[in-house]
Amino acid sequence: MGINLAFVAAEATAGVLAHSTALLADAGHNLSDALGLVMAGVAAWFATRPATARRTFGYGKAPVVAALANGLLLMFASGALALEAVKRFAAPEPTAGVIVMAVAGVGVLVNGGSALLFLRGRAHDVNARGAFLHLAADAAVSLAVILAGVAIWLTGWTWIDPAMALAVVAVIVASTWGLLREAIDLAMDAAPAAVDVEAVRAFLAAQPGVAAVHDLHVWRHSATATSLTAHLVAPGGVREDFLAGVSTRLRREFGIAHATVQVETVAGADCPQC
Repeated sequence: MGINLAFVAAEATAGVLAHSTALLADAGHNLSDALGLVMAGVAAWFATRPATARRTFGYGKAPVVAALANGLLLMFASGALALEAVKRFAAPEPTAGVIVMAVAGVGVLVNGGSALLFLRGRAHDVNARGAFLHLAADAAVSLAVILAGVAIWLTGWTWIDPAMALAVVAVIVASTWGLLREAIDLAMDAAPAAVDVEAVRAFLAAQPGVAAVHDLHVWRHSATATSLTAHLVAPGGVREDFLAGVSTRLRREFGIAHATVQVETVAGADCPQC
């Protein structure tokens, strides 16, 4: 976080001195990511706190809230940067290409190195994946800004700088949209994309003694852990080890860490609202 915030300050200063909207756009992107790292770090700390009498699931969804806020912040920053780039098309300014190249080169090293820190955890944690995607996109954008600096230095064309700023905005939006959609799904308790709910329903319905399955819900109660609740109609009852066996197989075959199953001998008898 410290390295990224320091680089944002240096890049923004260089953008002003070099009259480069591309550098300013990249600095704005890096600032949003640095703030995103702050939010991700705070959320990760919150997620380790134990459950309370009121927050019975604990703070496991804090990373989801952070990812959602991060995505919204990036979208807002993208709109502001695009507006500034369009203004520069109407009133172009000479840009110092050498400064643009030098500062963007540092950006590739800073963002690329930071992204590698999240490489391992990105597969199973939306919070880590958000940080990784944004930092990796920053490194790619900084590389593109270097190319823009080379083109400006060789040709003197002032339109290249705002054009690259718009390209930066397009990369931000493209890399953020998937994260934002996933964060919204998690906030709305949608079933994780990796879990086939109908396959889970079929598995439960196929268990010995089970005649029907209803009131099935699958959601993530944290950024990484999946929960399930379901009502199983078993007219003849179930064996003593039934629930333990079902929970074990749900964890092993579907990645569902916390399963709560209610067994009913008569459909709806124990669940008037079902």
